[in-house]
Amino acid sequence: MQQSVVPELAHTDTRPMHWLATATAVAGVVALTSLLQPGSAKAAQPTAGDETKPATAAAPPSTTGVDFPIDCGPVKEKVVKKATGDLDGDGRPETVVVVHCDSAMGTPPDGVYVLTQAADAARPRVVATLVDPKDRYTVTDFAVAAEAVTATMLGYSSDNVPSCCPDVKTSAKWQWDGHAFVRSTPAASHSV
Repeated sequence: MQQSVVPELAHTDTRPMHWLATATAVAGVVALTSLLQPGSAKAAQPTAGDETKPATAAAPPSTTGVDFPIDCGPVKEKVVKKATGDLDGDGRPETVVVVHCDSAMGTPPDGVYVLTQAADAARPRVVATLVDPKDRYTVTDFAVAAEAVTATMLGYSSDNVPSCCPDVKTSAKWQWDGHAFVRSTPAASHSV
């Protein structure tokens, strides 16, 4: 057996006096911390002369409970893309969504809808249809910026083109003109 180089330490043997000293030290720390507690918090109601800051900006409309103008038959509709922004400059954000039927097969066409919600309304509502699913477009790129909605869509040059193989790529931009969303085409349509 190898002997330790360090001599036996006296404090490694616990005796009742060690426990008493430890208990006294812990009790002292607890007593000291109870004396050094911070004061209680006080909430004051604003008085009539107080200047109050406006609440946070209005929340964008949710898609929950919205009746989208899309006929999906027995399957449910699915929101696949969503973006928000103040499109009409009124200080309240709108939500723009890309929706299609949640089909197990194929690529169902998309619809693009603008949602808004009045401050006193229980739920949001659709105020504009930018892309109708009946037009058979699939939205690939989508954004809301600078009070405009932009999208890149894949479509078909004729009804004879199979649904599997869109042959036209179209870019579009929509802006509110005070009465309706006006569509412009930033880039010409071209074949895929």
